[in-house]
Parts: sequence; structure tokens; C-alpha cells
Amino acid sequence: MMAQSVWRAPRLSWRFWPVFQRNLLVWRKLAIPSLVGNIAEPLMWLVAFGYGMGALVGQVTVNGAQVPYILFLASGSICMSAMQAASFEALYSAFSRMHVQKTWDGIMNAPVGLDDIVLAEMLWAAFKSLFAVTAILGVMLGLGISHSPKLLLAWPILLGVGITFSCMALVFNALAKGYDFFTYYFTLFLTPMMFLSGIFFPLDQLPAVVRTVADWLPLSNAVALVRPLFMDQWPTGVLHHALVLVVYATVSFWVALSLTRKRFAK
Repeated sequence: MMAQSVWRAPRLSWRFWPVFQRNLLVWRKLAIPSLVGNIAEPLMWLVAFGYGMGALVGQVTVNGAQVPYILFLASGSICMSAMQAASFEALYSAFSRMHVQKTWDGIMNAPVGLDDIVLAEMLWAAFKSLFAVTAILGVMLGLGISHSPKLLLAWPILLGVGITFSCMALVFNALAKGYDFFTYYFTLFLTPMMFLSGIFFPLDQLPAVVRTVADWLPLSNAVALVRPLFMDQWPTGVLHHALVLVVYATVSFWVALSLTRKRFAK
């Protein structure tokens, strides 16, 4: 009998749901420390750069309109927070359950397949990132940075951002031999993308070649969807930006699942 290819189409079912619930029940015991850890760094960025540098910069031009720098930064940093929270969960926490604690091996003794476990981990990382950015968004609203009713539409977009980056992180989770491996992902990929996605300064300040690359980064497309909502405007080019995120998420999930199958087949 010919062995199945690890690159075969995903076989997904509702059996992912108990795995998702299991992660939720475990996380509830550490919800407060986890939440503090997820929102502390983004809020420090917001205070240090938004109020500190914002006092020097004043306002920036976005689509021909002058907006306060604190608003410009907040609308980008919320996407950065979704990226970081989803990536951290899909890397360090998922790796602990997969490799260190052998939780995935235990789950597969039940009638739950590896495909469903990977799906559950992806959705759990996305949900946890949405929980974190909701708390951050609440602080931003409390500070009066924005009161646009259009921010309600930011939630499904930020959930999509979490899904995209959790899928991408699971690729590196499948390849990792230890926690140190994730340093390369954060240092060589996520950190440069933070500075090339229009979070701290407008993209039109970049050289043309770099701007072309930045236009196709998932984070820059996420920012392009969320920032106008903070400004009480509707985003433009929605289909293009959403399609970029969908392509990154779909391809990354397939690759992550295939590499995870290969890892467990050894």
C-alpha cells in the first residue's frame, strides 16, 4: 500500500473543538498573568513612542489628512499586537504542547487526528490574540485616542490577522528543534516587518523598491485595513488587502500541516 503524501489536502473535522476547549480550560488558570504579559509591551510602545515621539512629530499625513501621531501609531500597533500575540502562542506554547509536554501525542490516542490538532492550535492562537488586542483596544478607547464606531469592524479583521500569523508561526513550530530556533523568526522576519509595514511612519517615506516589498507584507495589508477605521473612514482596496491575508494564511496553514505530518511520521 502506497504511503500517503504529507502534502495531501487537509482532512479537517469538528473534532478540533475539544482540543480548542482543552487549551482554553488550561489558559483560564493563568488568564490574568497571560493578559498582562500580552498587553504590557504594546502599551509601552504606545506610551513611549505615541506620547514621547508624538510630542516631537505632532501630526502625520495619511491619505491627504493630518492626524495626530498617537492615533497613527495606535492604529498600526494594534495590528502589531495581534501579530505578536498569535505568533508567541503558535510558537512557544504550541511547541511546548507538541514537543516538550507531548500533549499532542496524548490527544492522538483519542479519535482525534493530527490535522484537527493543528487546526485547533491555529484557531486557539488567533482567539488568544483577539482577546489580547481587545484589552489593548479598551485601553486606547479609555485614553480617548479614537471613538470611531467603525472600530467595531476591526474585530473580525484583527481575528483574520491572528489567523494569518498563527498559520505562519506554525510553519516554524513544525521545523523547530528547540525554543532557540524561534529567535530567528522573530529577529529576521517579524521585527523587520514591524518597521516596513507603516506602523511607526507612513510607507510613502520608504524608497520605491522597499515600498513595493512592503505592499505585499501581511502586516502592512492588515494596517491598511485597520487604520482608516481608527480615523472614522472606510478602508480602500479592501479586496486586495484581504486577499493578501487569505493567501498568506491558506498557504502557510497547508505548509505547516504538511511539515507537522512529516515530523510526526518520523
